[in-house]
Amino acid sequence: MKKTVLMMAALLLGSMAFAQTEDKAQAVDQYGNKVNVKSLQTSSRDGILVFESKDKDYKFWFDSRVQVDFGAYFGQQEWADPIGNGASIRRARFAVKTQITPDWYGEVDMELANGSFELKDAIVRYNGLKNFQFSVGSQKPDFSLSRNTSSRYLEFMERPMIVSALAPSRHLGIFAKYTNKYFFGSASVLFQEIEGQETRDYVESNNKDYGMDEGLSYIAKAVVRPINEPDLGIHVGGAVMYDSPKTSDELGIYSGTRFSCRNATNISRKKYVDTDDIKNTDHNLIATAELAGHYNGLRIEGAWLSDWTYMKPETNITEPYHFQGWYVEGGCLLLGGKQSYDSDGAKFNRVRTGRSWGDIELALKYEFIDMNDYEGRGDQAIYGGSAELYGAALNFYFAKNVKIALNYQYVNNDRYANGKGKLYVGLDADGNPTKDFTKVTAADGLAGVNYHMLLARFQVAF
Repeated sequence: MKKTVLMMAALLLGSMAFAQTEDKAQAVDQYGNKVNVKSLQTSSRDGILVFESKDKDYKFWFDSRVQVDFGAYFGQQEWADPIGNGASIRRARFAVKTQITPDWYGEVDMELANGSFELKDAIVRYNGLKNFQFSVGSQKPDFSLSRNTSSRYLEFMERPMIVSALAPSRHLGIFAKYTNKYFFGSASVLFQEIEGQETRDYVESNNKDYGMDEGLSYIAKAVVRPINEPDLGIHVGGAVMYDSPKTSDELGIYSGTRFSCRNATNISRKKYVDTDDIKNTDHNLIATAELAGHYNGLRIEGAWLSDWTYMKPETNITEPYHFQGWYVEGGCLLLGGKQSYDSDGAKFNRVRTGRSWGDIELALKYEFIDMNDYEGRGDQAIYGGSAELYGAALNFYFAKNVKIALNYQYVNNDRYANGKGKLYVGLDADGNPTKDFTKVTAADGLAGVNYHMLLARFQVAF
């Protein structure tokens, strides 16, 4: 009896193994094509769901985040426009990422915040050459340290004003980079921006109605890292961008440029600093220099960004317009945690917390932006406004994937920061609020809207 049972068990196991082999050999897709089958192992890696083949040649994972923001504004002058408090789903991201083979990678990243759909990343990437990476699709070009650092790992809730105004964000393009322990170099060719439906409408209308070419931008960046260790690193970088008008620009055939930004907050939608449309732009040169470093729990970064806007010959404006700004910020983990730097991306990464439950980070910053160019310009002057901002942040990290951020900021806008003439900037000779900076009677340095803000963010990444 025992022998009979053993023989039956052996036959059953053998038939199952044969069936599995046969199933794999005869596996087909929905079109009837034979396909190779690999079993996948499922794991949670610090809260990220990952599917990976046993030979590690194939990997598939989700990368999502939710950021819920709150903002309150106070202390502006009595004559100033009201600034609305509020709440927002700042980001609701859903991304699918796949390492198809050791050499090929693909990614789709979508934004669903506040009920609106927006495509973020759509990438085809080749990693088959040691230290090199080549990509096509929609992604952030390598230009600004702050812009390229993920919003999950910023020390403050929003990027500095000058970064928002000048640093390029996601574009359709071709991207290449080389990296080793001590050097990072990249080059990018950019086409139009990839944002929401409105931007796509500009692209299609400018192509259909005016027969406009796509427009191109070229970026080169280099970073030297004389020290690059897990607990100590120095980052010295610079980048330059040649930018021509795109079909994704609202101005279309008028070949224009416009630089604007909010006061490092997203709840208030007011853009005090705004150059308005600069029509008949030929091209822009944008440059940045950046210095950053980390030591155990300390992280410091600063950057200067500058733009030169060159006009078409028929405007008879031979001297380019010049706009610039800079920022410096630093933070320290208070409970023994350590900062992290991503060498492959030349940017900061997720902190390593000092306690099993998490850590606390204190950060400070100062930033300045100047979108004015009026010295010697006469009636061709541009008054886009300037602003300075002081900020402090307290970040609470929990369970590697949860972050609560508290920000305090004080912003000082100048008399020219009137949101394209839509916002009050002072009092005239009769004591009435005015949006016209030429009528403001206050002395230099006393006009313009100044105010405080308290901001909070609840973030989870999974």
